[in-house]
Amino acid sequence: MTWRELQGWAGTVLGSAGIETPVVDARLLAEHVAGTHLALAPTPTAEQAEAYRSLVFRRARRIPLQHLTGVMYFRNLELPAEPGVFIVRPETEIVAGEAIEAALRMGPNPLVVDLCTGSGAIAMAVADEVPGARVVAVELDDRAIVSARRNAEPYGVEVRHGDARTACDDLLGRVDVVVSNPPYVPPSTVTAEAMVDPQIALWGGGDDGLEIPFALVDRAAVLLKPGGVLIMEHDEHQGPALVERAQSLGMTARTGVDLAGRPRFLHAM
Repeated sequence: MTWRELQGWAGTVLGSAGIETPVVDARLLAEHVAGTHLALAPTPTAEQAEAYRSLVFRRARRIPLQHLTGVMYFRNLELPAEPGVFIVRPETEIVAGEAIEAALRMGPNPLVVDLCTGSGAIAMAVADEVPGARVVAVELDDRAIVSARRNAEPYGVEVRHGDARTACDDLLGRVDVVVSNPPYVPPSTVTAEAMVDPQIALWGGGDDGLEIPFALVDRAAVLLKPGGVLIMEHDEHQGPALVERAQSLGMTARTGVDLAGRPRFLHAM
């Protein structure tokens, strides 16, 4: 069979399994096995075809694509995807982009704090795209912080081990941008792929998942200097409550949307 024929079969299998992007996933798995763009790949060997089918069946069982390829792509970055460390999703690239734009508007050498950094993806994207920025990342989970420190070291990000709700006492009132993709998932909203992620990175607390996000809005309010900006990802139903929380602390707040037009992040200052 050709790669084209294998991809067609894989798309059907993945679509029947309820994968949201079966055609894209089929192509990415094929390129992973081929080791190159398919336009440049020779006809698959029998061993490659067998390996590809195995990956497709594993993806159909809802094993995250990133765990099958071992790679997470995030803006300009290529990061290792490791079991036990939260997988960054495409919508978080929008959140990182908002934080980057906010930091760029702050002038030279902005101070940016990434709360609940996980793999360090947002912090590294900021360091990569904002020249001269000082970036501090905070993570509580023991396994994730090992990954974050290894990933972020080449970018000059300072990674701190601690609770984001009480972090960075030395930076109170000095931060230009606080950014976060915190645990915010309500117990009633979870996908099969998300259940592979570490549970500490998922559940926001309470019936609505807002306990940790509320605490981070409170923390950001004391970390930010006058005119500083908070960008925080949230569930599509949590926007109004988070805007109200920020406004109760004297901040101006609004909800931003992702590429699908869904409410996705809090912008507060």
